Amino acid sequence: MFAELAFTALAIEAAFGFPDALYRRIGHPVGWIGALIARCDRAWNRHEFSLGRRRLLGLGTLLLLLFVSGLAGMIISLLAQDFLAWLASTLVCGALASTLLAQRSLDAHVRAVAEALEQKGIEAGRHAVSMIVGRDTASLDEAGISRAAIESLAENFSDGVVAPLFWLLVAGLPGIFSYKAINTADSMIGHKSDSYLAFGWASARADDLVNLPASRLSALWLVLASTALSGLSPRRAIAAVWRDAGRHRSPNAGWPEAAMAGALGLRLAGPRVYDGSLVDDDWVGDGRETANAKDIRAALRHYRVACAIQLACVAALAAAMARL
Repeated sequence: MFAELAFTALAIEAAFGFPDALYRRIGHPVGWIGALIARCDRAWNRHEFSLGRRRLLGLGTLLLLLFVSGLAGMIISLLAQDFLAWLASTLVCGALASTLLAQRSLDAHVRAVAEALEQKGIEAGRHAVSMIVGRDTASLDEAGISRAAIESLAENFSDGVVAPLFWLLVAGLPGIFSYKAINTADSMIGHKSDSYLAFGWASARADDLVNLPASRLSALWLVLASTALSGLSPRRAIAAVWRDAGRHRSPNAGWPEAAMAGALGLRLAGPRVYDGSLVDDDWVGDGRETANAKDIRAALRHYRVACAIQLACVAALAAAMARL
C-alpha cells in the first residue's frame, strides 16, 4: 500500500490546494485528460456510425485513457524513485497526486453558495449552485438551492476526495491517474443522452465500479463525523444509509447523501429538473425538506470533520506501515 504517499498528498492538498497562479500558467491535469477525451469524442462519436460501433469506440476511448494515464503515473513514479531520495520522491509524487484531490476546492465551491444566499439573495444563490450541479437551477427556491449544494458536497466528497485517495492508497500514482481518467470520462461522455448512450456506456459503467468502495467508505467517514459534532445524529445517519442508499438513482451517490441527510435531519435528492424534464427520484433521508444557508454551513462542518477523520486514519496507516 502507498499510505505515506497518500498522507503526503492529503496534507499538501489540505494546506495549499491547487494554486491559482499554477492553474493560470499550466492548466490542471483534469483539463489535460478532458482534452484527450474531447478529441476522441470528435473523432469517434459520429452519428453516422452504428450504435454498436460507437459503443466499441467508446470502450476503445476508455482503454486509451487508462493506458495513457496509468503509463504516465508509472513513468513518473519510477523516475522519482530512481533519481530522487525517498523523502524527495514522496514529496514530488505527493504533490502531483494532490492535484487530483478536491478537499479545498469542494469546500470553496459549496461555501460560495452559502455566502451568495446570505449576502446577495436567491438569484446569486442560483448562480453559485449552478456552478456545481447539473440540474436546472433557474426556478430553485432557497430550500432547493441549499439541498442541491449539500447533495453536491456529499456526492463529491465520495468521488472527488475519498475515491481518488482510495486508488492512490491501492495503486500509487498509476491508480489515482487512472481513476481520475475514468471519472472525467464519465462526467464528459457518460450521459444517458442520445449522443452518449452508446459511446459513453463503458466509461459510465467503469465509473460506477471504481467508485463503489469509496462511496461506502465516505458514508462511514460521515457517520463517524456525526458523532463528533453537536446537533448531528449518527443514529439517523446510519438509519438513512440502511434504508435509502440503495434507492438512489446512482449506485454510489446514495451512500454519502443518505449519511449526510440523516445526520443533518434533512431530505435530499427527490424530484429535480434536468434539461427541462422532471426526474421524479425518491427522497433520501426522512427529515425536513426546508433547508437554508445555515444547513449548508452545518454540512460543511460535517464534511470537514469527515476529511479530518480520513486524514487521521491515513496517518495511522502510514505510521503502522513504516514500522513493518
